[in-house]
Amino acid sequence: MGKIVEILKDIRPECDWEHARDFIASGMLDSFDIIVLVSELESAYPVSVDGSDILAENFSSLESIADLVRKSGGIV
Repeated sequence: MGKIVEILKDIRPECDWEHARDFIASGMLDSFDIIVLVSELESAYPVSVDGSDILAENFSSLESIADLVRKSGGIV
C-alpha cells in the first residue's frame, strides 16, 4: 500500500493518510481528488478502473482503495 500512500500524499500532502479513518467523510478527498487518484492509480498499476466503481465507499480508506486496485486487476 506504500505506492497508494505516495499517490495520496502527492494529491494532498497535508493529510495524514496512514492514520485517517474515512477519507470522504473527513473531507480529505473530494470528487476532483478522486478523479485525479483514479488517473494516478491507472498509471501506477496495470489497472483500468471501471466508471461504475467510482463510488465513495471505494475511496474511504487505504484498504478500500487497495481492494479497488486488486478488483481492477492490480497487485498492491
